[in-house]
Amino acid sequence: MKYEFSARAHTLLSSPLLSIRKQTRRGTLISLAEELPAEELFPLPLLSEAASTVISADAGALQYGDPEGYGPLREWLTGDWLGGKGVNVGEGGVLLTTGSQQAIDLLARVYIDPGDRVLVENPTSPGILQALRMQGAVIIPVQGDKDGLLPDHLRSGIRQHRPKMLFATPSFTNPSGVLWSLARRKEILELCTSHNVLIIEDDSYGDLHFQRYDEHPSLRYPSLYALENVSEGGHVLYIGSFSKTVAPALRTGWAAGSRELIGMMTAAKQMADWQSSSLNQRLLHHLLSVSAFDLREHITLLNREYNTRLKLMAELLKRPAWKSSVYDMPVGGMFLWVSLPEGLDAMALLRASLAKGVAFLPGPLCSVSGGSDRIRLNFSHPGRDELLLGMNLMSEAVSEFTARS
Repeated sequence: MKYEFSARAHTLLSSPLLSIRKQTRRGTLISLAEELPAEELFPLPLLSEAASTVISADAGALQYGDPEGYGPLREWLTGDWLGGKGVNVGEGGVLLTTGSQQAIDLLARVYIDPGDRVLVENPTSPGILQALRMQGAVIIPVQGDKDGLLPDHLRSGIRQHRPKMLFATPSFTNPSGVLWSLARRKEILELCTSHNVLIIEDDSYGDLHFQRYDEHPSLRYPSLYALENVSEGGHVLYIGSFSKTVAPALRTGWAAGSRELIGMMTAAKQMADWQSSSLNQRLLHHLLSVSAFDLREHITLLNREYNTRLKLMAELLKRPAWKSSVYDMPVGGMFLWVSLPEGLDAMALLRASLAKGVAFLPGPLCSVSGGSDRIRLNFSHPGRDELLLGMNLMSEAVSEFTARS
C-alpha cells in the first residue's frame, strides 16, 4: 500500500546523520560526526560487577517500575550530585528519562503547539532542532558571542516573536563549545523571567571541563536553574545525562524543574514508554553509590584524555590544507566548531570525505538556516591514532577542493 506519513514525519529522514550512523556501525568509516564518549574509558569491570549484583540480588530489577524512575537513583541524583552543583530540587521535581534527548522530546510534546515560537541558540544541537520541527514549532535563532547569547538580540527576539521557550546550553554549547560567562547567565535569566519565557537548560556537557576544574571547582559557573533557585513555578527546566560521563547504553538522563512541569512530562512518558529501564537505573545506582566507582574521579580521567585529543586535533588543523580555517578553542565539551577555508561547502566536503572513509557533521544540521561554511568535529570518541588518520583523510579531501578552485 502507499503509506501517507504526516508532513512533519519527513523531517526525521532528511538528515545525512542517519546515513553516517549506519556506516559507522558497520565499521566502514571513521566518524568525527557523533556525540560519543571514548569507549576504552568505560568502567567495564565495575559495570560488570554492578550488573551481576543487581540481577542476582532482586528479581524486581527486571520488573516494571515507577514512571518517574528508580527512587534511590532519583534521591542520589537530587542529593549527592545536583546538590553538589548548588541545585535544589523540590519533592516530585525530577524525572529520569531515556537520555537527555527524551527529556527534550517529552517537553516539546506537552508544551509546544504547531506554530508556537521557540528561541534557540544558533548554532545548536541537531537533536533539539529535530524535536522542535517534529512538533511544528517556528524556530527563531538567537545569536551569541564568546560569552553566550547576546542579550540585545534575545530581547529583540522576545519582543518581536513572543516565544514560548528558549533552548540553551550555557556550559559548552553544542556545537560551538561556548561557556557562558556568569554575567551573561544572569542577564539571560533575568530577560526570560521578566517576559515569562521558559528556559530549557541542557547541561549534558557541563562536567567535561578542561581548565583547572580539579584544583578550583569554584570556577564552575552555576547553572541557570541554580541561579533562579526556585523549586515551584520557576522558569528553568534543567536537563542532563549520564551518557557523556558513564556510558550511553545505560540510556539514563534526567529533567529537574517545577513539580507541575515534571508531572506533565511524566504523564507523556507513560504514553511513550511507561518508564525508562529499571534494570539500567538500578545498575547505575549501584555503580554510583555502592561500588568502588567514583564519578568525579572518572570525570577527571575523561577530561584529561579529552583535553589531549582536543589539542591533537587543533595541531592537525594547523596543516596547510586547513589554511584560513577559523575556530575558537573550547575549554570543555566534545566538539570543535570550524569555519572552513573560503570557497568550501560543508555538504560537498562531507561527500568527498565519506568517499575517503571519514565523516563529520556539516554546519547546516546545527543551524536554523545557513551554516554551509561550518563543520562540527568530535574529538572525544576516536582514539588518538584514529583521530590522526581521520584528520589526514579530511585534509586530503580539503586539499583536492582547494586544488580545483
